[in-house]
Amino acid sequence: MTHKLLYCLLFVVGVVFYSNGQEKDSLNVESSMTSTKDAFKLDLYDPLAPARSAFYSAVLPGLGQAYNGSYWKIPLVYAGIGTSLYLVFQNDSEYNRYRDAYKRRLAGFTDDEFQGVLQNDALINAQKQFRQNKEFAILATVAFYLLNIVDANVDAHLRQFDVSKDLSLKPNFEPNYLSGNIDYGLTLNFKFN
Repeated sequence: MTHKLLYCLLFVVGVVFYSNGQEKDSLNVESSMTSTKDAFKLDLYDPLAPARSAFYSAVLPGLGQAYNGSYWKIPLVYAGIGTSLYLVFQNDSEYNRYRDAYKRRLAGFTDDEFQGVLQNDALINAQKQFRQNKEFAILATVAFYLLNIVDANVDAHLRQFDVSKDLSLKPNFEPNYLSGNIDYGLTLNFKFN
């Protein structure tokens, strides 16, 4: 019963961890430029930030979240990975208890801790159940580790979107870094107050 409760807890932590979305204090990057002089200013967009953040999370879980400034996610990362690792070791320990008792019975000993309480079939079923629980816990550990990396990458991508309240219609002049020319266009933005 306690393992089912821990699996439910892992699921809830995973849903909360993954359903963050974009935070309120994102970067405030000016997206519209009003003159050709401003057209050659470099944006604050860093194309390597998502890859760097994912790499940091792959090396040390939670480091990508710290790089993004999402410090509140770090305890969730370690809670998910730590709880699933605890379940791996706990189920492995229980599996070994039942396996050792079954092996002792097959060897002819009658002094195991389950003597008179469980039959051989019950010991076999318990071994299967704890082995299955251990395998699910290993999958949960890998899933939380990968979710940590994906979350750091997505969060780094979302931080670079313009979410300012200034939404208007302005001409847009952007340099084309490949050809050296200026690209002209219109930017349609709405302002809601």
